[in-house]
Amino acid sequence: MVKTARVRRDGSVRVTFTLPVNEPAGAVSVVGDFNGWDPFAHPLRVRANRRRSASVTVPGGSTFRFRYLAEGGRWFDDETVQPADGEDAIIAV
Repeated sequence: MVKTARVRRDGSVRVTFTLPVNEPAGAVSVVGDFNGWDPFAHPLRVRANRRRSASVTVPGGSTFRFRYLAEGGRWFDDETVQPADGEDAIIAV
């Protein structure tokens, strides 16, 4: 699931990516245009609510692509966001 916050005074928007704690098993990162597709930049961390998440801050009015990368090099999409052209999910904030 992807949640976006309201635009901040500085024009930025916080975007939070959330997955169940055990699906898929193992480590997962969110990667995309916002972090240069770096799999180490935004690992999802387990939270007290038994979910795991990572947040990024992007400029308001921007559009970016993203995917998740699980252990073992398995790429997958967020089920709540439709892939735009059959590959990466695209979000406009």
